[in-house]
Amino acid sequence: MICRCEEIEIDEIRKWIAAGYTEFDELKRILRVGMGPCQGRGCRDIIVRELARATGKPIAEVRAGVIRPPVKPVKAMLLADED
Repeated sequence: MICRCEEIEIDEIRKWIAAGYTEFDELKRILRVGMGPCQGRGCRDIIVRELARATGKPIAEVRAGVIRPPVKPVKAMLLADED
């Protein structure tokens, strides 16, 4: 199990890489890897290493995808200045 949040195994990731999906963001759109509660902290590095291995690129050249912080509502009064 590579992405625990979305329950994605390495075999499925390898299948999609072999099908031509060679960027993290492409795999993210198809498999939802990196979109669970951990926001990719548990799987991103493993998937990037797998992409590097499969494409023959150095890890530094594999794009790790867009990282977005989790969004949750914040009360306006918490953002307002008390003065």
